[in-house]
Amino acid sequence: MKEPNTEHASTGCSASPAELSRRKFLARLSLAVGGIGALIVTVPVVGFILAPFFERRKEVWRSVGKVESFKIGETTAVKYEDASPLPWAGVTARSAAWLRRVNADTFIAFSINCTHLGCPVRWLAEANLFMCPCHGGVYYEDGTVAAGPPPLPLPRYPVRVKDGDVQIQTAPIPITK
Repeated sequence: MKEPNTEHASTGCSASPAELSRRKFLARLSLAVGGIGALIVTVPVVGFILAPFFERRKEVWRSVGKVESFKIGETTAVKYEDASPLPWAGVTARSAAWLRRVNADTFIAFSINCTHLGCPVRWLAEANLFMCPCHGGVYYEDGTVAAGPPPLPLPRYPVRVKDGDVQIQTAPIPITK
């Protein structure tokens, strides 16, 4: 049986041990640099995915107007500052809700976002319905689904009256309770 040819085809020289160790060194260096690069990318991604499990929801009571400014039986849009605005948020930190005064001291507040894809819903007073113009979602005046694709009723915000002001307990993302 013939021994394998160890000579380099183009130069006729045999491979030296220094060349092999340089090749191993560069291979290991490439693996190390690739591993560090993967780690640099992976750590923030994992942090982004896991952070919501460790953060507490920031809920804040926001005043939306005086009790006298809301008529019994009417649903009106109220605006407030988001519970977790970022310093650079600007006008995007503004949010809104639909507020209905049921009687002299009872209020109900609904999220303006459709539970289907988050589009803003409109209140149609003449029909007593909330409508999502984007995908045809329809909600009754109590926030339950009347028609269309929404899977859940409109989320409600807790409401209280304090010192003559109507306040809504806001959160970054309203959830159905």
